[in-house]
Amino acid sequence: MQSTLTTAREFGELIRTARKRAGLTLVECAGANGVGVRFLSELERGKETASLGLALRVARSLGLRIRVSPPEAE
Repeated sequence: MQSTLTTAREFGELIRTARKRAGLTLVECAGANGVGVRFLSELERGKETASLGLALRVARSLGLRIRVSPPEAE
């Protein structure tokens, strides 16, 4: 499955879907990735952090589409 992302919110929704599909809580996922629960929650809600928000803005301004796909099935 591929998703075309144009906003931080869409990226956040993709992250939330993947986390839930993996059966992880916010606390578990944040801990496994070395980030705070607040950060992960804000990311999933699409809060535009400077790095993500700016990266998406630049990509959009260049006419780029970011595609994310799950790993190949083994």
